[in-house]
Parts: sequence; structure tokens; C-alpha cells
Amino acid sequence: MIKIPHPVGGYKNKAGKRVPGVTTIIGRFKDSGGLLYWACEQGKAIERGEISNLYDKRDAAGDAGTLAHALVEAHINGFPLPPTPDSDIGKQAQQGFQNFLNWFSMSNLKVAFTEIEAVSEEYQFGGCNDLILETEKGLAIGDIKTSNAIYPDYLIQISAYNQLWNEHNPTKPLTGGFHLLRFSKEHADFTHHYWSELDDAFEQFKLFRKAYDIDKLLKKRV
Repeated sequence: MIKIPHPVGGYKNKAGKRVPGVTTIIGRFKDSGGLLYWACEQGKAIERGEISNLYDKRDAAGDAGTLAHALVEAHINGFPLPPTPDSDIGKQAQQGFQNFLNWFSMSNLKVAFTEIEAVSEEYQFGGCNDLILETEKGLAIGDIKTSNAIYPDYLIQISAYNQLWNEHNPTKPLTGGFHLLRFSKEHADFTHHYWSELDDAFEQFKLFRKAYDIDKLLKKRV
């Protein structure tokens, strides 16, 4: 198992030029519908007196999700587990972590590499996926999310990671599909999602990548 650090100063191609990251590209064109719905629900919660401001629940859930993710990363890499507070956030994180351990022990999956970062010279973008897994069908993408739902941009993101790996490892292509591991922030539920291929998702990413450059040019004209 190999852990590679994140780049300092962003992603750069072979010529030393900075290139955008996967999440930066996707984020430029991300659907705002979910965010608007969340803001509406938070406003209703404020009116009912359940929270005091728009970000109360978001920040608490985000802390729990981040902590659950940190517990999984520490476990996978053989590091000491980070401490968890004696609070709802800590309990949620621990429950999510235990759910992951139960699933992983039954899945027969093995972690080959963690946090593999690379830059695509073909499409000029960089990225760092969470996991490369060993499966019966070969190496596979593994990605960890802390959210209360699965969104299409997740599929687009991991399809781009697939391109990065295969571009740099032509003799070890990813043939085991795509595994998405999701932790619910509010209820600490753990779910596993699998896709054998995501060709259409990568077609969408390529459109986003092209549109990203066009968008930058247009902003210079206004």
C-alpha cells in the first residue's frame, strides 16, 4: 500500500504549466439545485428554532463526515486512529467507521494504493483519487464520499480518475470497475455503490474540460 502526498502549488503538466484539478473543473458547472434545496430546508429549520443560523447543521455534519473519512484513511494506512469527541459528531463518525469496517471485512477487497495523484497530458487536468482496490476482476477505482446522497458529478469525478490512472499505467489498466463508498453525515449510514463502466460520465467530463477553458476566455471579455 502506497500513500502519495498532495502536490504543493497545484497540479502541473510536464511543461511546468498549472492545470486545473478534477473537482475544480466539475465545480465550475455543478448543478446548484441541491444547494438551493438545502438552503430552503435550513431556512425552515431556523424558523422552527431548531438551529440559529444557516450553517449550523452543515458545519456539524461536515465535521462528522470529515472525521469518519479520517478514521477510514488512518485504518487503511495503518496509522493510529484520530481521537473522536464524546459528542453527537463523534458518535456519528464512529458509527460510520464501524459500518465501513463491517462491509470491508465481507467484501474481499484489498487496498493496493491510496491517494494516487497524476496529471493527464492528453486532456490537461490533474487529480487525486482516494483508493485503488484489488478485486477479482482486476484493479478498480475506490472513492470515499461523506454526503447524504449520491450525485451525478461523483460519477463524472471517478471516471476522470480512471483516465488519470490508465494514462499513467497502461500495463495495469483498471478493469475492476468503480466503487463508491458513501458515509451519511446525519445518520452515519454506510453504503457501497458499484459501476462496471462509466464511459458516458467521462464523455461528460471531457465536455466540462473544454467548457472550462472557454469559460475562462469569456470572462476576460466582460
